Order: sequence, then structure tokens, then C-alpha cells
Amino acid sequence: MRIVVALGGNALLKRGEPMTAENQRANVRRAAVELAELVKAGHSLVITHGNGPQVGLLALQAAATPGMPFPLDVLDAETAGMIGYVIQQELGNVVKDRPVATLLTQVRVDPRDPAFATPTKPIGPVYDEATARRLAAQRGWAIAPDNDKWRRVVPSPKPLEILEVEVLAFLVERGVIVICAGGGGIPVVNLDSGGIIGVEAVIDKDLASSLLARQLGADMLVMLTDVDAVYLDWGTPKARPLDRVQAGDISAAAFASGSMGPKVEAAIAFATETGQPAAIGKLEDAVEIVAGRRGTRINSGG
Repeated sequence: MRIVVALGGNALLKRGEPMTAENQRANVRRAAVELAELVKAGHSLVITHGNGPQVGLLALQAAATPGMPFPLDVLDAETAGMIGYVIQQELGNVVKDRPVATLLTQVRVDPRDPAFATPTKPIGPVYDEATARRLAAQRGWAIAPDNDKWRRVVPSPKPLEILEVEVLAFLVERGVIVICAGGGGIPVVNLDSGGIIGVEAVIDKDLASSLLARQLGADMLVMLTDVDAVYLDWGTPKARPLDRVQAGDISAAAFASGSMGPKVEAAIAFATETGQPAAIGKLEDAVEIVAGRRGTRINSGG
């Protein structure tokens, strides 16, 4: 099968870990082992990944350097290259009989998307509430709760079109394992002159992955994270995992907008439009998730 695999932030940095190059590489190395098992099973992979902690750290570094206020689209590109390099190298060390390539990916968004007026996408390190509010006042940030901590939030417009999809398809059809749409891709808008230009935003990785999977004609969309399934009533004594569910019987609105909500929304969109399944589950269960024995599988119901 042709599978788009979206790696969650835990594949790069586990919650609470210091954001060091060594920690990130060690986590990617573990993810590469799981992805290699899917390749060995005969699947064709297109891999996407998040960049929230990394792009936030680069934004902090840029803000601290006089005369170097790089915009978010440039930082998105930097993190896509940086993270893609590590995934490409570690996966290539495990899968030695298949070429692996990273492609910077531009994603068209609507400049009138209401998300630009309502930032929701968490980036950067976590802070206690007092520190977050102090930094927000100093730097003009929007902030929001992230579980028991607080983080900076930025605009996250809906992805409309993967601009490099023809190049991606060309590579995939020739057996290349492609790493792309890093951090949701680089957000760009159309210019009146006919060109494009980047904008200050970070696209949700799962929504971009769903769009990518639809444009590539993928057989399955798999979103790997640090929980074993989608849970109803998460964080309460009544929490219970979902096994198999029809797209029409679930709503993204029932889940947290900063975490599981976009994954469910992405899964519903893919399953509904293509008739193919989407799945959400734990990175270590990747093979079992694809086989339908673990995680939450969302079917079209058609």
C-alpha cells in the first residue's frame, strides 16, 4: 500500500525532554526502526513530521539576535530541512535497499483564513503560566494552555494545495521513500502578479498530511503519536479508547483543538473523500496499526 505516515512530535522530542540534538536524534532513530518494519512489509511510505518545539526554539533565537527577525515561513523551511535530514539519515541507516529523500514542500493557504486573526497552533517550549504571561507581555505573543503548562500559539491556516505534489508523485512512483510537508509545509499565498510568497504561520501537520494523502492517491493515512488510540472523555475517569469508527459517527469538535482534534479532522477528511481508512495510534504500534490490530481506525462508512 501507499501510506502517508505523519510522525507526531514524540518521534522527535518526548514531553519534558531537553530540546537537544542528541535527544532528537535518539528519538528519530527509534522511529526509523518502526518505519523500516512497514517498508519491509512491502509498503510505500511518504513521511511527514511536526516541528512545533523546533520552530518555536528558532523563533526565540531569531528574536534574541538583533537584525535577524526571520519570519515563520523561513523558520518552517529551516526546521523541515533540519528534521528531514535526521529522519533521512537514520531511516537510510536501517533501510539500505531503498533511496530516501527530503523535499521542502510549499503549501498554499488562503490569506483571508480566519486563523490569522485567532492564533491556535502551539510552538516552542512549555512554560508555567506566570512565565508564559510575562513573555507574552514582553514579546507580543498569543499564549494558550497546553495540558498543565502554557505555550506560545501562532496562526494555523487550513492547507489548500500541496504545490510540489507532482514532484512527490514522480519520486514515489520510482520507489523513493519521501520525507516532505515537514511541520505542515511552508505556508504560501498567491500574489496578484501570479507568483507566491510565504506568510507568518505554521500549518497543522496532520491536516497537511491528510491533504497530501488525498492528492497523492494514498491507500491509507496513519498518524503516529504518543497515545495508543483516540479516547472519548480523555482525562476523565470515563476515558475509553475507540477501536473502529465510521467517519460520519465522529466529530473533531469533540476533541481538544490543540492535540487530538486536528488528527480526527484529518482522518475524517481523508476517509470521507477517498473511501480509504485513516488510523491514529502509538508510534511503537505502527505495524499493528496498519494491520488493523491496534489504534483507532476511521473508515469512510461508504
